[in-house]
Amino acid sequence: MASSIALSSGMRQSLAALQLITDQQETQQLRLATGKKVNSAIDNPVSYFTASGLSNRASDLSSLLDNIGQATKVLEAADKGIQALTKLVESAQGAARQALQSSSTTNKITGTDGDLTGSTLLTSAAAGTFTATKVLKVNGTAVLTVTGTSTVQDLIDGINNNTTLNPTSGPKKVQASLEGGNIKIEGLDGASLAVTTDDAASTLTGLFGASTTLSLGAATTNTTRKDLATQFDSLRTQMDQLAADSSYNGVNLLNGDSMKVQFNEQNTASISISGVKFNSAGLGASAATNTWQSDKDINDALTNLTASLTKLRNQASTFGANLSVVQTRQDFTKNLINTLQTGSDSLVLADQNEEAAKLVTLNTRQQLANTALSLANQSQQGVLRLF
Repeated sequence: MASSIALSSGMRQSLAALQLITDQQETQQLRLATGKKVNSAIDNPVSYFTASGLSNRASDLSSLLDNIGQATKVLEAADKGIQALTKLVESAQGAARQALQSSSTTNKITGTDGDLTGSTLLTSAAAGTFTATKVLKVNGTAVLTVTGTSTVQDLIDGINNNTTLNPTSGPKKVQASLEGGNIKIEGLDGASLAVTTDDAASTLTGLFGASTTLSLGAATTNTTRKDLATQFDSLRTQMDQLAADSSYNGVNLLNGDSMKVQFNEQNTASISISGVKFNSAGLGASAATNTWQSDKDINDALTNLTASLTKLRNQASTFGANLSVVQTRQDFTKNLINTLQTGSDSLVLADQNEEAAKLVTLNTRQQLANTALSLANQSQQGVLRLF
């Protein structure tokens, strides 16, 4: 068995110093190369695992930040859609107001006496003294069978609520009202209009006035109103198309879609945003009825459009509040990620100037250690002089 080589105490000390310096040089070189003073759990377990936890959370939040950013774009797309829809609704209002400036040509049977109220009995002298059990008709359709307690308002309701004259599934054709003490019956669809009774003809004369014409032929179509009604319906089509196009990344808050935005990695903080159906039907902008030949149909359209604008403005406010929340959380998440990354870096990053100075110092010590080892070896070389 070969014996081990014995080294002097001085040489062993110098060699140990060189080995230690070499290890320290490797450590300093690694720190300079990576920029970190803690590269593994061996370097500093507490700092290493704390920094890893902070970095992992920052990474999780960075993934969420992308989703939050996409959510803001969805809300911005919806807001742009609402702005455009508002302009279309305002254009539709303009068409309706322009139509009102053109005179209506619908048939109207209007009384002339001016002394009726809703509670006036049809069997009274003021209404022409109708006979009980007799029937009043409009365009041949029975609207009221007179009783001893029937009133002018009963006649008006009988006309307006008659499903033959005014189908529940379509536009109304006849509208009755009491204006200035007189009954007014208007044919909304431009068709012929006639009021008859199986009672004595004098009863109708007493109800409406002797000078009132109770039978009118088909009305002349107002082409201006008809064209504007067509324009209005075209704008409704544009509303439908615009609402359908207000999507971002497959989410359309104006077409009934909803969205949930997650704000933290545990999903304990989030906001749910409900979408709306803002096509023309959802906004309540119904199609032009009876080609807008009557003022009533145009005024009904204007009422609906005013309600549509209210819906749009209220929803814009709601989406604006949602967007504010999402943007606030987006800014907060960005700042939190920076804080986490800064905290993580402060635990593991090295001071490059300090590490470089240490390496230079170690290089100098290595040279001195080599010199010390050489001096320790000189005592061994003195033996050679004896030979």
